[in-house]
Amino acid sequence: MNPEAPTAVVVDGYSAGNFYPGAFASVGARVVHVQSTPELIPTMRAPELSAYAENIVCSDEERLVELLRPYDPIAVVPGQESSVRVADRLSAALDVKSNGTALSPARRDKYEMIETLRRAGVRCADQIKSDDPELLVKWARDRGTWPVVVKPVGSAASDGVFVCDDAEEVRTAVERNLGSRDIFGSTNTEVLVQSYLEGTEYIVDTVGADGHRHVAGVWRYEKRPLPSGQRVYDREILLAPDEAPVPELIAYVDEVLAALNIRWGPAHAEVIVTDQGPVLVEIAARLNGLVHPGFQELCLGVDQAGLSALAYAHPERFVREYGGRTYRKLRSAYSYNPATTLDGVLESVDQDVLARINELPSVFLTSPKYGPGDRIRPTTDLLSAAMRIYLTSDDEDRLAADHEAARALQGSLYRLA
Repeated sequence: MNPEAPTAVVVDGYSAGNFYPGAFASVGARVVHVQSTPELIPTMRAPELSAYAENIVCSDEERLVELLRPYDPIAVVPGQESSVRVADRLSAALDVKSNGTALSPARRDKYEMIETLRRAGVRCADQIKSDDPELLVKWARDRGTWPVVVKPVGSAASDGVFVCDDAEEVRTAVERNLGSRDIFGSTNTEVLVQSYLEGTEYIVDTVGADGHRHVAGVWRYEKRPLPSGQRVYDREILLAPDEAPVPELIAYVDEVLAALNIRWGPAHAEVIVTDQGPVLVEIAARLNGLVHPGFQELCLGVDQAGLSALAYAHPERFVREYGGRTYRKLRSAYSYNPATTLDGVLESVDQDVLARINELPSVFLTSPKYGPGDRIRPTTDLLSAAMRIYLTSDDEDRLAADHEAARALQGSLYRLA
């Protein structure tokens, strides 16, 4: 790495944050990693620390500011959801490109997020949060419209999310969340209950440079029922930018970005189109955790991590080439997250099955999540999916056929001890 190159700082580069070192290198910047916890978080895909010029392990933010100041960074970006507020505070203290701290809580706490939209006049869900199960049950019962959604205020990847059809289900879901730890290791001290949004759910990914945003992709979620009756995310389907309801979704997300003052860097929004129009499920001021740069470049011509690095390192170029514009759909694409009902310790991964999946013409990449000796449990959310398979093709029929073939094959991939 060139020690004279400008420096970007990534805070807790787990999951998709691993794509930042390559992205910043492509625009001529080196990257320093901040590990904000004494130990790495075991539930997340760990940062590839060898890709960074340095790893700074420190949880004292005042000390971090002093440690980072000599690097004269061009940006401080969160590598995952739990580091959004830390990155906001560090970037503001270092006086670099930043979304600021005034609305930072609303970009992380799901209750504050929705209330900020409400104050701005943006369409949003009804909700309440509390640490009192009886208050939450009473709110749901008095509201009298079922189902309702129970979730933690600060987790991600559908962790701890329950759709409840009556008061007792609300009570059970609240009690399961209160006092439990979320996927980032934080204790859930409050629980959120929201009105259920009936409709189809979509992803809207963006990147901004001082408010000049580029739409980096819109995907439709498809859910699949489990034997338990629970519905989990199965695949994301890339939509064309002129396909309904993409223009309506983009216009709505622009309102959300403005209300939450997300002006710099990536954002990952999940939106349900209801009878009244688009309504936000949540938005995160970080990369979409389900995408892969090479896959995005093949399907869209650009990737969200690369666009984010460009926005921070060369904002004038970003605005000139991408600001105010929308992605192109170059190929049809799915991101597939197969569920599993297995429960036990893995003995082996069948490499022949994996090879047969990889040989399907539409498969770009397979990413098994488990290996021999790992504990595997039945899927309940995105994190507990069996694997991830990226598929893309110019032929919609070929893509759909390969998706079904992959579905049939992946059930034989893992063998229990």
